[in-house]
Amino acid sequence: MSNPSPNPSFKPPRLPRLPFSLPDRFPFRAPRSHKGQVALALAVVYLVWGSTYLAVHLSLASFPPLLLSGLRNLFAGIGLFVFAARRKPVWPTLAEARNAALVGTLLVGLSSGMLAYGMRTVETGTAAVMVATVPLFATIIAALTGRRIAKGEWVAVGLGLIGIVLLNHGDSGAGSTAGSIAILCGAIFWAGGAHLASRVKLPSDLFMSTALQIGLGGSISTTVALLSGERLAGIGFVPGLSFLYLMLVGTMAAYVAYGFLIRHTSPIIASSCMYVNPVVAVLLGALLLGEAITRWTVIATVVILLSVGLSFWFDYRRRGLV
Repeated sequence: MSNPSPNPSFKPPRLPRLPFSLPDRFPFRAPRSHKGQVALALAVVYLVWGSTYLAVHLSLASFPPLLLSGLRNLFAGIGLFVFAARRKPVWPTLAEARNAALVGTLLVGLSSGMLAYGMRTVETGTAAVMVATVPLFATIIAALTGRRIAKGEWVAVGLGLIGIVLLNHGDSGAGSTAGSIAILCGAIFWAGGAHLASRVKLPSDLFMSTALQIGLGGSISTTVALLSGERLAGIGFVPGLSFLYLMLVGTMAAYVAYGFLIRHTSPIIASSCMYVNPVVAVLLGALLLGEAITRWTVIATVVILLSVGLSFWFDYRRRGLV
């Protein structure tokens, strides 16, 4: 049976014209020059990691702290693993995968988990300034493992500890104190993970190594959260969006940008986020959450960032970089 011939008088209806025109191409293009790529990576690391404290605060309205950290990093690690696998990297050995899991447990699972736990009672800006003490704890860990520490480095550590005391001046609540201790433990775990990463053999491909650290660390953190009884009762709209931001932007995009800086710039440039992130977090907390910027907050922030700067400077001088 043949198809019926079309009606020559039939004309399809005309669609109404849109009040705007759709662009043929997405207007944003990644910079092609090396300086432009470095500037973009710095902007991502500065702004995104500075804003993750706000996102964690909003996510905690629906997510338990350990489960928030675990699921965020587990899903982000899976996404980065798929991205890394498409690049056909050199596949890691079982020993390298095990080392990545250990480093990821410290850097990702325990560190971000303790941060989320502490931020239930500690303001976002305060938490960010306390996390900036990671280089100081790295100095202490290096001393405990046998490296000779210069007097100036101990001065930087002492100055940082004074800054922590000033940061918590006038806030002696039990909940806030416990939260501050948890955040400081998170900073110690981060410093310990970074130290371990410098001592063990990790996968040679940067993206694969990062994916395994984040994914395996997140899976371990998720397992601990579930075994400890944490459960999701329901996810609100704002906490859900904040979680997606943490997973896609705060973890995947920011870690890729930071990895680019590590490989293509100096350690001084790559580590400069330690100075900028607390400032971004304090400003966002004040503007969007109404957190007060007190005189003690300003003084403590300056003291801690000065101590971090001294710590970096003495370390770079020891390695002959300055």
